[in-house]
Amino acid sequence: MRDRRPLFLVLAALSLAACSDSDNTLTIDPPPAPEPEPEPVPFAELYDQGVDRYLGLYTPMTSETEGDVVNHAFGAGDGPLCLTGGEYTMATRDQGSAELMIFLEGGGACWSELCAATETAAPGIPPFGILNPETPGNPVASWNTAYLPYCDGSIFSGDIDVDLDDDGMTDRYHRGLKNLSAALDVIANSFPSPERILLTGNSAGGFGTDYALPLVRKLYPDVPIELVNDSGVGISRPGLTEQFVEEWNSGAFIPESCGDCIDEDGHLTNYHKYQLAEDGNLRMGFLSTRQDTVIADVFVGIGGEAFEAELVPEMAELEAAYPERFRSFIADGNSHTFIQAQFDLEVQGTSVKEWIGLMLDGSSDWLSLID
Repeated sequence: MRDRRPLFLVLAALSLAACSDSDNTLTIDPPPAPEPEPEPVPFAELYDQGVDRYLGLYTPMTSETEGDVVNHAFGAGDGPLCLTGGEYTMATRDQGSAELMIFLEGGGACWSELCAATETAAPGIPPFGILNPETPGNPVASWNTAYLPYCDGSIFSGDIDVDLDDDGMTDRYHRGLKNLSAALDVIANSFPSPERILLTGNSAGGFGTDYALPLVRKLYPDVPIELVNDSGVGISRPGLTEQFVEEWNSGAFIPESCGDCIDEDGHLTNYHKYQLAEDGNLRMGFLSTRQDTVIADVFVGIGGEAFEAELVPEMAELEAAYPERFRSFIADGNSHTFIQAQFDLEVQGTSVKEWIGLMLDGSSDWLSLID
């Protein structure tokens, strides 16, 4: 048989030459680079706690157009309901915009010590202040709008039915989380790809922006969110906020890892810091009067002077922590809410609507204002 070893040796030499550099040093390919770590998901802990458990579950029974507004009504049963069992409804207005305002209405609160809250949800969008496209100088006049009435007594956070007299019949339906989730599903279906979102609300709806935020972020993971909280800025008294969380079964909104999100004075300042730390695509603007009588006297019960003494340093603390992404607008007096009722109110030469416009424009003139 013919000896094939010389041919083998030639091929082996050629193979080694192909794997060597010019100085005959053997080259070893580097190991593949490790896969990059995935970007952290904002509010992942809250999702793990079930805050998003009702997203995708409820759809309106009817969606009826009236003028330029579509009213979306939900039926009775285990889904969205108002405080005393009435039907929940919300509204959308499509103006063909690439920008979206989500507005949460106010209307009191209801718990074991005090029940003073709106019990019904009316159709339509109120034609006041920031909600009225005809308001002169309205910075969101051309934006698409979603309007969420408030009627659950639990500032859009509750998830419990209450039998007050143990007769086996429900007396209060604190279904704020179901109402909020169902409404946000309608919004996501109606406006699937906005370029920017203004999440805002007044009074109970101002508090409600805290709870809406992680759900809005879940539905719109990459969209910049501007949050304007009008007169629900989280100033409280010791024990009251924890009482709300317990009575309304809203603990899923408070991350277990954040032991001081509700501080010893009952304030939510650290919770707002947590939100800003979680979501780098978020900016916040908070509005209040110094001695807001509705919050200070009626619901928190500490009086105007004590409220002011807590409010001003808490707002300053938030701005110091996030100077590029947090501002406050604090006016003299004890009136309540701005963006519907006092949209033209001026502080230091800037009106509420101008201040919000500067925020939305990304202007460096968007400043904290304390009169």
